[in-house]
Amino acid sequence: MRNLFVFAVVALFLQGCATSYQESGFSGGYSETQLDENVFRVTFRGNGYTGRERTADFTLLRSAELTLKNGFQYFAIIDANSDTTHSSYTTPTTSNTTGSAYGSGNYVYGNATTTTTGGQTYHISKPSSSNTIVCFKEKPETTFTYNAKFIYKNIAEKYGIATEVK
Repeated sequence: MRNLFVFAVVALFLQGCATSYQESGFSGGYSETQLDENVFRVTFRGNGYTGRERTADFTLLRSAELTLKNGFQYFAIIDANSDTTHSSYTTPTTSNTTGSAYGSGNYVYGNATTTTTGGQTYHISKPSSSNTIVCFKEKPETTFTYNAKFIYKNIAEKYGIATEVK
């Protein structure tokens, strides 16, 4: 039972370190480029604590938010990409030796202890996701589209994001 509690606390702590829904910055976030009046490329970059599902969800959330912000109701994804960059970091290795010696007659006795720390390698994966979207004021009959208000509301609720639908 105690192990389950410790695991839950660690999981909550790490979840708190994941990239939040924010404009792109040092720890990741969303960015967009307007390609035409109703066409946008939306990207979300996560940090080493961000899962791929969260990254995809936040890309969809920003797509819905941009759609509504620009006076549209629906959007279609015409191109989608996801990627994960991998890197590693190895901590420096240090050694510390302590010893003692004492003598008796012509003899010297002693001992020494060396302690080595560091040298751990950490592997870091940073997911990213991008969508190229086309926005529509009315739902087209021949193209699959997302309802921007519905997407926005549900993903914001899923992650506890207190934002208003524009």
